[in-house]
Amino acid sequence: MSEYGNLGVVVVAVDGSEESMNALRWALENLKLRSPTPDSTNAGSFIIFHVQSPPSIATGINPVPAFAAAIEAHQKRITDSILDHALGICSQFNTKVSTHVVIGDPKEKICETVQDLHADVLVMGSRAFGPIKRMFLGSVSNYCAHHAQCPVIIIKGKDVVNKGN
Repeated sequence: MSEYGNLGVVVVAVDGSEESMNALRWALENLKLRSPTPDSTNAGSFIIFHVQSPPSIATGINPVPAFAAAIEAHQKRITDSILDHALGICSQFNTKVSTHVVIGDPKEKICETVQDLHADVLVMGSRAFGPIKRMFLGSVSNYCAHHAQCPVIIIKGKDVVNKGN
């Protein structure tokens, strides 16, 4: 972070869920990016980050090529839709953002990317799974809070207290 506490790189992980979009709104409303200095154009940036599932998860080990291509095309449409939604939210804040998409396991790819991009902070939503779902599905936000090489801000939903398993 800069000497004035303004942020250089803010990565906001989105997955299409309402919680991730709320985290994006929170980041845009509450985090201040570094302004460019007169001798530099090194202004801060918001990066909307999405991890797309690898096609092998949906297609199996040795898929028929046509089926694998169809799955890949479908996943790309989903990714494009998620990013369009996120960019629509950003347009309400008159903030310049960029997008970054990778394919793989969300937990690992988020942590790798914040390190590669030298992020000052990672912002993400939490689906607030109960203990049973969290045990079987894992928690991406919990993993990132423990493994990311930058501070992590986890935005919980308004009705988290009332959610069960």
